[in-house]
Amino acid sequence: MKTLNATSLLTGALAGITAALLLLGATPQSYFAILLVIASALPVLIAGLGWGNAAAAVAVVVAGLGLALFASPLSAFFVVILMLAPAAWLSHLANLARPASEIGGPKDALAWYPLSDILAHLVLLVTVAAIIIGAALGYDDRFASIVVDQVLIAMKAQDPLLNPAPAVVEQIKSLFQVAWPLLFGALWVMILFAAYYIASRIVQTSGKGLRPREDMPSTLRMHRYSIFAFLGGLVLAFMGGTPAIIGALICGTFGAGFLLAGFAVFHFRTRGKSWRLPVLWIGYMSVLIFQVPAFFFLLSGLMDTRRAIALSPAGKTTDTETKDL
Repeated sequence: MKTLNATSLLTGALAGITAALLLLGATPQSYFAILLVIASALPVLIAGLGWGNAAAAVAVVVAGLGLALFASPLSAFFVVILMLAPAAWLSHLANLARPASEIGGPKDALAWYPLSDILAHLVLLVTVAAIIIGAALGYDDRFASIVVDQVLIAMKAQDPLLNPAPAVVEQIKSLFQVAWPLLFGALWVMILFAAYYIASRIVQTSGKGLRPREDMPSTLRMHRYSIFAFLGGLVLAFMGGTPAIIGALICGTFGAGFLLAGFAVFHFRTRGKSWRLPVLWIGYMSVLIFQVPAFFFLLSGLMDTRRAIALSPAGKTTDTETKDL
């Protein structure tokens, strides 16, 4: 655990200022808005992974206050619960370790908090934050209707002959009502995990990280109990109304977790093969272009939910071994 001192507090403050500036620069008119949003979690994660919980907490507070002053209190609240607070919590979990002997491991090793549990915390935090934001903004059937109507107006302005049947428009609205929370939840889990991955590599390279570098292809899995939440989301998604919106959100967040695990399984099973690089390239490109192959990666993540704990020599920051539970 990092010691609380002036350096960690100053680092946290600088990280918070950086995160606030990145978010303030992510305006809708910017082509790089999504990149700035992704990057805004990096300072908080780096501060937490490298300088401890106090630095991460200060970063969140400073960034939140900056956004409240220069944007709006409501937007600051949304950003904190959806982006900054989860980033700080991930850094806290990643730094947790205990003697491996407590779980039946060697006496001279440390057991780090399982990556599967970290991923499960991430999807749960995004789910709760999205539900709070949806409740505050009043997301309901009218939201989907308004968005679809505005899109149709824009499309008709470009093509005056476009005149879809009312039944088709209603089907689109019904689909969008479920698709939007699903895509939102999945995208945000991907964004935060990508930020965590990048931040952990930066901290490890600088030598400031507590958690040693671990083998993600063998350890990145979803917690075995997460499958029940995913199935519960599927049931809710077919109930209509608000339960369907929440169910779609759960499917999106937890589905993204299983999709990430499926990608890790893909990397693990192709390891050491001469044809690995082209197959990895084809696999990722097929998901980006056609989307349908993502189902097979999702299924792979659902089928492999083993819980691996990374072990490292006590007092050292070398690469880890793993222990399945």
